Parts: sequence; structure tokens; C-alpha cells
Amino acid sequence: MELDYIENVNGLDENVVRLYNFNKAEAIQFRALLMETIVEKKQQLDLSQVPFITPRNCNLILGLFKSDEGILSKDQQTFYCVLTLNGFTKMINLITPFCNKESRGYQYLYDIDNPTELLFSPTANW
Repeated sequence: MELDYIENVNGLDENVVRLYNFNKAEAIQFRALLMETIVEKKQQLDLSQVPFITPRNCNLILGLFKSDEGILSKDQQTFYCVLTLNGFTKMINLITPFCNKESRGYQYLYDIDNPTELLFSPTANW
């Protein structure tokens, strides 16, 4: 699984932080990590510390917050995905189809009015 940031993907100043190039087994690992670290332990998850994720040009840290804000960054290198517990539960549900079978589809992992989306795509396409 790889992680990168693509700035201004469509000419409308919209950006994407992308988790991509993964298979069903890695999707299962990622979902389990979200459930254990964020939902159960209520701790931050720093993706640069996850052995099966290769950061390309950024890092993403996921953590609980009082409201669903999505992805925030001050420097376009370190990104923070801040969601409520309910927001992360929805994210886990959106990841689940990738855990059930190999897929060539993709999924945005939250629906928030935010200029930076979080894309989950086994083939890197959307």
C-alpha cells in the first residue's frame, strides 16, 4: 500500500491524499488497524509508522476529533485526517468491500465539504 498527495487534481484547487496500490490482504490489515487503534484504543494512527504502507511525498495521521473536519495540513507534507468516532466507523464501512474481494474500484473515505479528499484505490485510479 502506498500513500501520496496530489495537488489541484482537477484545476479547481481540489486535492487528493491517496492510499493506493494494495490488494485485499492489505485492505484487511488497514481496516483492522483502524478498528484497533482509533475505534478501540482511541489513539492516533501515524501511517508513516505502519510497515505495509510506503509514504511517497507526504504523511497522514488519523485521529479522533469533536467534529468531522476531514484532511487538514499546514505544509502539504504532513496531513491530519480528523473525524469523529462515527466518521471513522463510516470510513471502516466504506473500506469493507475491498476486504471482501479483490477490486479495481475506488472509494472516497469521507463526504465532507473540504478541498482535500481521502481516496482509497487499489489500482491508483479514480
